[in-house]
Amino acid sequence: MTRSRPHLTRPQILAFRRHAGALDRRLPRGRRSLRRAAWAGLQDSTPRAALLSIHARMEGTEPSTWEDPSLVQLWGPRFNVFVVAERDLAVFSLGTLPDDARALRRAEDLAARLHALLDGARMTYGEAGRALGVHPNSLRYAAATGTVLIRWEGARLPTVWTVPRPEVDPRDARLDLARRYLHIYGPATPGAFAHWAGIGPRHGVAAFEALRRSLTPVRTPIGDAWILTRDEPTVRAAAGPAAPARLLPSGDAYLLLHGPDRELPVPNADHRRALWTPRVWPGGLLVDGEIVGAWRRAGAAVAVQPWRRLSRAERDAVAAEVESLRLPGIYRRIVLEWSD
Repeated sequence: MTRSRPHLTRPQILAFRRHAGALDRRLPRGRRSLRRAAWAGLQDSTPRAALLSIHARMEGTEPSTWEDPSLVQLWGPRFNVFVVAERDLAVFSLGTLPDDARALRRAEDLAARLHALLDGARMTYGEAGRALGVHPNSLRYAAATGTVLIRWEGARLPTVWTVPRPEVDPRDARLDLARRYLHIYGPATPGAFAHWAGIGPRHGVAAFEALRRSLTPVRTPIGDAWILTRDEPTVRAAAGPAAPARLLPSGDAYLLLHGPDRELPVPNADHRRALWTPRVWPGGLLVDGEIVGAWRRAGAAVAVQPWRRLSRAERDAVAAEVESLRLPGIYRRIVLEWSD
């Protein structure tokens, strides 16, 4: 990949990511929109984070929207809990299937043993692990075969069951995963993709090499990277109006960044430390296209901590977002608490 690298500015990159991620204008309610919202998966490691990510992207989100039959839950990239479109199961499972023989054998063996144990039934992963004589957490490795689905609600152990293996070549699934990553996170590097997907660095490089004819090299404020060539016109197009406010949950695709990649959306080092903490990350407050604070929820209380003084209109926009949240088990008005 030796082509000249045109320079992309920070505003161009962030505007493209918001557009690709449907964060400037909510999508109409429906399964097509759910799939687009989950194009790079919806991380659900914090209970109902996936629902909050959907809420930030789609109109009419309800407490049960994450349970739509068109969506499934699995251990996806980096063995984290993800919600994805059922038709994209192969991408987020087989796309992360290990390439080395030892890890592949472990995944295939666990999947086969789990399938034989369950025989069409469902079981908590704790019970399944004990029945197989393995630590329950090790069952996550079987998910990369595309045959293991889960139901996790946070307060209880996840329930596991098996499904037929997708009829997709793992290499094709890996390349599709890379294309999705580039569309939602681009400009991106092979190393960043490998870290996000939970695959080895050389496999990230291999995926980008396999896609090189469909990639355009670019220069960004934080270094050289690549975008999908088909995305270049959108990246260079004039940005449309940003949404007044969005509440992005912990692990949201717009925030699921590591290392130097965090500098682009959050240039201030102190603010990066406040958003990407050593423990459970808070959510990010997106106002007029910029991350301007963090937020956390405890029951029906949402605490928002802005990093700058917000105007009355901006505070009203944040308040409207908080009031529009529809969360499972919350039957009373959600209370906004400002921590400034």
